[in-house]
Amino acid sequence: MQQAAFNVDVRYPASGCAVLDIQGDMTGAAEPALSAAYAGIDSGAVKTVILNFDALDYMNSSGIGLLVTILVRVNGNNQQLLATGLNDHYQEIFEVTRLSDAIRIFPSEADAIAAA
Repeated sequence: MQQAAFNVDVRYPASGCAVLDIQGDMTGAAEPALSAAYAGIDSGAVKTVILNFDALDYMNSSGIGLLVTILVRVNGNNQQLLATGLNDHYQEIFEVTRLSDAIRIFPSEADAIAAA
């Protein structure tokens, strides 16, 4: 089984808010792209980071670990981390792993932006 490519794009849909559009398979191989995308965000200007999983194909335990790494960085920069676009399966994984305690999940990007 061939792994889908991973890509992450950064958008700024509202003042103080950055959206990371996650695309493809989020595994350990996604670390360089995800870290670079987050590092490119101005932590002084951005207070809310939204992970948009609308185009996520697959995420394994290494991908969950990357989320924890991003969460630690976000918390260190006094930002909040939100998520949108998770299907039922990944919402359940967030709940079981208790990631949902630290990363609030929203049904749409508009809802996440409004909460920011």
